[in-house]
Amino acid sequence: MQNDLPSADKLTIVIPALNEQAAIAGVISGALSYSDDILVVDGHSSDKTVAIAASLGARVIYDNRKGKGDAIRASIAHIQHGITVFIDADGSHDPDDIPRLVRPILENRADHVCGSRLLGGSSELHGGFDECLRLMGSSFITAFINHRFKTDLSESQNGFRAIKTTVLKSLGLKENITTIEQEMTIKTIRHGFRMAEVPSHEYRRLAGASNIKISKVAFRYVFSLIKYLYG
Repeated sequence: MQNDLPSADKLTIVIPALNEQAAIAGVISGALSYSDDILVVDGHSSDKTVAIAASLGARVIYDNRKGKGDAIRASIAHIQHGITVFIDADGSHDPDDIPRLVRPILENRADHVCGSRLLGGSSELHGGFDECLRLMGSSFITAFINHRFKTDLSESQNGFRAIKTTVLKSLGLKENITTIEQEMTIKTIRHGFRMAEVPSHEYRRLAGASNIKISKVAFRYVFSLIKYLYG
């Protein structure tokens, strides 16, 4: 492992995955530079994702087939260290940004740190109509969070984030799909914990297409926003 982190504190790096055989090896190999505790939460993949992960020394557990939020919640009981890093399995995040994510926690400046595509740039969010809609929706939701809590976040939904494990376990997460990321952000602030963000570039996924259909889940994002902001 590289020694790029500000201290020797151990991390558990959690990778939710579903049919990501083209990218999972690169993500795990990069993550192993910063921790030897890699936890892959598999959504019952039909390809070689699980075999590849296991061959690289990752622990593998299975979710309940309900979505990414379910995978994140399923991981919590299996986390072994004081800081948890979540990173996507599709190659869109650079594992070498892990020290940047973790540093504010290790230096006691934050309890939960989110990578920001708005600060670090994105190769994924710009171009097509769906990408434009996704960016506008994310900005809309973040604006509501900022207004409600008088914060100054640039985004709230990136899946690349680090959080104190004790904080993660205290949030009482409920969401089954990708709305879990905005739930994590909102509940961190509502519970009085310190939220921060750092620049992190988002790359295009290495293969395949996202399973998220904005037109089908947009109402769930809005419902989740209202529920956790004002509920």
